[in-house]
Amino acid sequence: AFMNILFCTSEVYPLIKTGGLADVSSSLPKALLQLEHDVRLVLPAYPAALRQAGELTELAQLKLAGTKKPVRILLGQLPDTEVPLYLVDAPDFFNRPGSPYTQADGKDWPDNAERFALFAHACVALALGQADGNWRPQLIHCNDWQTGLVPALLSLEPNRPATLFTIHNLAYQGLFPAKTFSALDLPDELWSLESLEFYNMLSFIKGGIAHADWITTVSPGYAREIIDETHGYGLAGLLRHRSSELSGIINGVDNDIWGPTSDPLITRRYDVHTLQNKLFNKFTLQRDLGLSVASQPLLLSYIGRVVEQKGIDLILDIMDELFKHPVQLVVLGSGDPEIEAQLRSAEQRYPRQLSVHIGYDEQLAHNIEAGADALLMPSRYEPCGLNQMYSQLYGTIPIAHRTGGLADTVVDFNQESLAAHQATGFLFDGDSPEALLATCLGALSLYRNDRVDWWKLVIAGMKQDFSWTQSARQYVELYARLVNSRQGDEPEGQVANIAFTQEDEQSRHLLH
Repeated sequence: AFMNILFCTSEVYPLIKTGGLADVSSSLPKALLQLEHDVRLVLPAYPAALRQAGELTELAQLKLAGTKKPVRILLGQLPDTEVPLYLVDAPDFFNRPGSPYTQADGKDWPDNAERFALFAHACVALALGQADGNWRPQLIHCNDWQTGLVPALLSLEPNRPATLFTIHNLAYQGLFPAKTFSALDLPDELWSLESLEFYNMLSFIKGGIAHADWITTVSPGYAREIIDETHGYGLAGLLRHRSSELSGIINGVDNDIWGPTSDPLITRRYDVHTLQNKLFNKFTLQRDLGLSVASQPLLLSYIGRVVEQKGIDLILDIMDELFKHPVQLVVLGSGDPEIEAQLRSAEQRYPRQLSVHIGYDEQLAHNIEAGADALLMPSRYEPCGLNQMYSQLYGTIPIAHRTGGLADTVVDFNQESLAAHQATGFLFDGDSPEALLATCLGALSLYRNDRVDWWKLVIAGMKQDFSWTQSARQYVELYARLVNSRQGDEPEGQVANIAFTQEDEQSRHLLH
C-alpha cells in the first residue's frame, strides 16, 4: 500500500548543506517517490531555500507557540525533483545568512532552542493535517536533534501518525539549560527523566529517542556502537532500553549526483574500461591545485568537516613523516578554526605536496573524488559516512578507521579478500597517528610496487552497488509496519473518520 510520508529535516541538498544529513534528506525522499509513495519534505524557510524552491504557494498562516506573529507554511518543490517541499516561513527565526545552526564566528545561534522548537510545532501542525487541508501524513520521519521535539509533542496527541526518528550523529544532541524548557512553554508532562530531561538539562534528541515509535541510525555498525557507553554520549542506557525498536539502515548514494560515468562536474568521465581518463583527471587536479604533476606520487585526499571527530588532527600529526615519501594530499572542508589554521600553516611548509581548501565546494569535491588515488577517513567514529562510498565508485581507495559505517562499507585489503576480488580499501584499528601512518605507507607500497593488485581494489570498489534502492526498501518495510501497528491501536471508526475528512476536504477544495 502506498503511504503518505512527511520527512522533517533541518537541511537538504541543494538548498542548504552542512553535512551528510543534507544528502540523505534529498536522496532518500527521491528514492521513496520512485517506489510511488507520497513523500513530502518540510524544512525551515532559510533565505537560500526561499530563493531556490521554485514557485511558492502559501497554504496556511498558523498561530504557533513561541511567536506572536503568524507562521506561514509555503509549498514548493525540491529543485530537479518531483518531491513537494513545505517551507516553514518565520523570518525572525530563519531569515539569517550562512549556516542553519551557527553565526559567522562559528558559535551557535543563541536562540537555536526557540528556532527548532518553532520548527517542531510547525511539523506537528503538518502531521495533524492542520497546515495542509488536502494532505495528511501516515508517518513522520524525523532526523537528528533539530526535529527531536516532534515525536515528543506528537506523543500527547491521540490521533497522531506513526513516528520514526533517525540518529545521524548522536554527538549533536541539542542540549540547553533547564530554564529553556519553561521559556519554550512546552507541555509540563514532557519535563521528566522519561522524556526531555537529561541531567537537569533539556535534550532535544532525547525527545526523539524516548518518544518515536521506532529509532533508526545510519548503519548497523553504529546502531551497535551507540548502546555502548563509549559512543553513547550519556544516552546508551536509554538506547539499550529501546534496543528492540532500534535498527541500522546504511545510507545510500544518489546515483543522479555521484558516479564517474555520468558526472557532469568532472574533467573526463570514465568507467572500469577507461581508467586512463582517471589518470587524466589526476593530472588536471594536480595542475589546478599547484601540485607537481606526475603519476608517481600517491595523491591522497580528505573531504569533510575539519573537526576532531573526523580524525583530521591525526593527519596533521603524521604530515612531516608522510611527506618524506612521494605523497601528495588535498584537503577540502571547514570546521574548527584552530585546525583550519594548522592546515594553512602546513600548506606553507609543503606547497608542492599539500593543497588546502577551507569551505565547501561541490565541484571541487567531485574533482577530488575523480582525481585522487586514495581518500583518508580516519574518523574516531562515523555513523555512516558517504565519502568512502563515493570514493569507491570513483576508483579512489578509502583508507579508513574500522568503525561504524566505515567498517560496514569498506572491505579491508588482505591476501584472502584480494584473491576473492572483494578488497576495496584499507582499514586500521585504534585512532592513533601511528596506525594511520602505517596504513598510508602500506597503501603507498602497494600503489608503487604492485600496481596490478592496486587496480584490483580500484575495480572492486567501482563495481559496488551503494544505490538507495536497497535501503529505501528497508525503510518502506519499517514504515509499513509502524503505520499498520498505529492504525491497529485505534478504534476502526477513527481511522475511517480520518479518511472521510480527507476526502471531505478534497471535495470542498474542488467546490471552491
